[in-house]
Amino acid sequence: MFETQHLQSTTLLCHPAYKDELTPQWFDANYWQQQDKIVGAKKGRATAWFFKHQQLTGVLRHYWRGGLIGKLLSDQYLYFGLKQTRVYKEFALMMRLLELGLNVPTPIAAKVTTRGLIYRGDIITEAVTGAKSVLDILVTRPLSQSELKAIAVTLSEFHNHGVYHADLNINNILFDDTGKVFIIDFDRGEIKQPHASWQTENIKRLARSFAKEQGRNEVMHWQQSDWQSLVCDYQALLKT
Repeated sequence: MFETQHLQSTTLLCHPAYKDELTPQWFDANYWQQQDKIVGAKKGRATAWFFKHQQLTGVLRHYWRGGLIGKLLSDQYLYFGLKQTRVYKEFALMMRLLELGLNVPTPIAAKVTTRGLIYRGDIITEAVTGAKSVLDILVTRPLSQSELKAIAVTLSEFHNHGVYHADLNINNILFDDTGKVFIIDFDRGEIKQPHASWQTENIKRLARSFAKEQGRNEVMHWQQSDWQSLVCDYQALLKT
């Protein structure tokens, strides 16, 4: 399990390996910037900051709302107790997935800050070494048959364990520098009873992601036969 520290209006969740050194400052990108420890950033709907601390390369991400409500409330969520926060749920889920031996980044720490009925949150995970997303690869070259098989194997392992990913897309599937496949971003994810209905919807979401990025990028080395190969391998490994 993980450590929980309560500091007035702030609660820190921490991987046991970091409990003696974690401070609230870890969740402030400016803190790492002042120490010249920021080593990268990934822009998107929100910026993910990469920092280097001793042997750790961490990824710091703030929780932001999406959609129309995000334009009004930005990073504010209603607080119904620590265990009901998206922060706690994602961190606890990732710790569980790590215990199950699934390929997820190691969760390092998370922070929940409350003010009245409102909370804000941040999470730090360990960076995947040499990470390249499926999209990063496809805009430069096709995926090999062994890479397609590796994706299928990983997806089937997660689904066989009942792991539902709320936003399964090709930006959230990464290869590390050894060719191992990782899945990231488990906000709103959960472990369910394995069932064909939600598993099929998860795979359909992934298919839409391939189609969306193919329409968005001038060059993308992807074709229907690649998808058929991936799905065929995935279905052969599925236990339900």
